[in-house]
Amino acid sequence: MDLMTAEFILGHLNYWLFIVLMMTGLYIVIAKGNLVKKIVGLNIFQASVFMLYISVGKISGGTAPIFPLDMKIDPEVVYSNPLPHVLILTAIVVGIATTSLGLALIVRIREEFDTIEEDQIEEIEQEMALAEIARHDAQSAGQA
Repeated sequence: MDLMTAEFILGHLNYWLFIVLMMTGLYIVIAKGNLVKKIVGLNIFQASVFMLYISVGKISGGTAPIFPLDMKIDPEVVYSNPLPHVLILTAIVVGIATTSLGLALIVRIREEFDTIEEDQIEEIEQEMALAEIARHDAQSAGQA
């Protein structure tokens, strides 16, 4: 590995971390059948997006965007952008609400199907659909 490649990789280390976290979360969502694990995967994915936006909003050498009380603003001062941080605060609240709703749905699914494994739920639904079709066919044959 030459010097330029090493500088590129180390200079963008935060982006590599985001990519690893994002792909880990995506893998968990796709590969796992347990519904709680899927929620955890979504939260990992979400946290990587939060970290990306927060790191992009920070400017090296920048200060907090708070104006002095006397309102004499020095044009040489560099301010960090507050917008990504504000958006992420809102996204965190939405993420908590989404996680809560997802977990509440999982509790309801557990009460209905007595499992939270995706493949077992699909098998139960197929059995229920076949039973409904058989019941409908029996009713149709009785009417004829």
